Amino acid sequence: MTTSTTTEPSAAAPLLDLHALVVAVRRRRRLWSSLALLGLLAGGAVAVLLPPAPTAVTKVLVAHKEDQPNDTGTLIRTDVALLGTTRIAEKALKALKSPERPEDFIQEYRGTGLTNNLLQIDVTGDSDAQAVARAKALADAFIADHVSRMREAAKADAEALLDQRDRMRDELAQVNKAIGDRSPESDPEASASIESLFARRAELNSRIADFDQRAAQARTGTPRLTAGTLIVDGPRAVPHSLPRAAVTNAAIGLVLGLVLGLALAAVGTVVADRPVLRRDIAANLGASVVAELRRLPRRPLVPWQRRRTRAAHERLTTTLARTVRGSAEPVSLLELGCAHSTSVIALNVARALTAEGPVVVVDGLPGTGLAGSRKPDDPAVVSGEGAADVPHQTRRIGVGSVAPGTAWTDLQHLGGRTVLVVRAGHGSAAWLHTVARQLADQRIAVLGVVLIDPDPRDRTDGTLWDGLDTALRGPYERPARHNGTGLPHRTVRSAAALVPDNDQEAR
Repeated sequence: MTTSTTTEPSAAAPLLDLHALVVAVRRRRRLWSSLALLGLLAGGAVAVLLPPAPTAVTKVLVAHKEDQPNDTGTLIRTDVALLGTTRIAEKALKALKSPERPEDFIQEYRGTGLTNNLLQIDVTGDSDAQAVARAKALADAFIADHVSRMREAAKADAEALLDQRDRMRDELAQVNKAIGDRSPESDPEASASIESLFARRAELNSRIADFDQRAAQARTGTPRLTAGTLIVDGPRAVPHSLPRAAVTNAAIGLVLGLVLGLALAAVGTVVADRPVLRRDIAANLGASVVAELRRLPRRPLVPWQRRRTRAAHERLTTTLARTVRGSAEPVSLLELGCAHSTSVIALNVARALTAEGPVVVVDGLPGTGLAGSRKPDDPAVVSGEGAADVPHQTRRIGVGSVAPGTAWTDLQHLGGRTVLVVRAGHGSAAWLHTVARQLADQRIAVLGVVLIDPDPRDRTDGTLWDGLDTALRGPYERPARHNGTGLPHRTVRSAAALVPDNDQEAR
């Protein structure tokens, strides 16, 4: 009787794993730290190489005839717009006796309404003295134009009022003439007519006096507006501190570079989809993580790091040597993104097994990585073509690669069982699935995964608990072995192995 195990459906995977994203972004710290440093240097360089032009500032108090307490700033915005016209610019250039075109001069200054009646003028120049002179000329030109407009408006209002007064006087003269032409009569209708003429004359006299008063007020208000429009803050050069500007620009560049770097790292992580956590690597390869090892750096290590690395290598060597001893067929080490570390591990295992008998390392790595790491007294290293000439009593340890471009059928000559040596974050999830599927198709059992350069803060579980002992969906089936009672264990196959992958397998 054969039993089979079925796995319960797992919870739906999240659309975006924030934990994996944070870990992957942290591993790309070279990218975002480089961009942050580049932004810092670029900001400082801009402040030094492209300093701001000399600037002068002045403030003008502007009085308006239509000033109201609830004004929303319409009048001062109108003044700002008028300041940016060629009319004001031309008057200022004439005062400066400058041949510059008004259209070009407009681009070198700007006005800002601070309050409803306070206008600030910022002007740039080739030097501080020129900027101050330009600010003074612009303020004077604006004040002269504003006063001129106010006077013209007041004059127009007064003339309009006087014109209406003159018309009233003409009408009053006609009324007085009509009254003088009438003779006293006792007729009631004639008396009523005379009374209406006298009433009209009184009304015209009142309106004439009103127009005279309003015209006088219009003339009187102009000096008040003229006196209220003046420079309240004289033109002065704006001080510029190069160290302060450099620090400010450098800080801005640092923040922008850091944000850009983090954004690029996050987008690149999501697009590349390269698992970093041991949980994800184990799930994609269908094999548990049996050991972790820090990636071997090319530069020399400090003493405490050297001792820690040596201890980790010794523990891994002991574990793999025990695995090779207990295997009835050759065991291979297949690397993905860590050829140098795999070469060192394979040679360490071969040295540990040398005392028990002859050992040969079958080099299936591309290039000369394994031969370059071998010492004179190390076990023999043969190429994949020379593996057939190795005696059967000699223990073989195969070393190969599962990187893109691998000849999958050649991996069987390295060993029927394998330990994958994978660098975290090197292969994409799709390629890890491909590796698992190809090894399963080649009937190569994956004993476990050695993770190189893991994230030090990774606390996920890299052990598979669903009973899979080969790659996911792999057709490999472990042979029956005897237990203590002499009865063979029943063969257990996963539910994934019972599901056909295509129509051909189903048939």
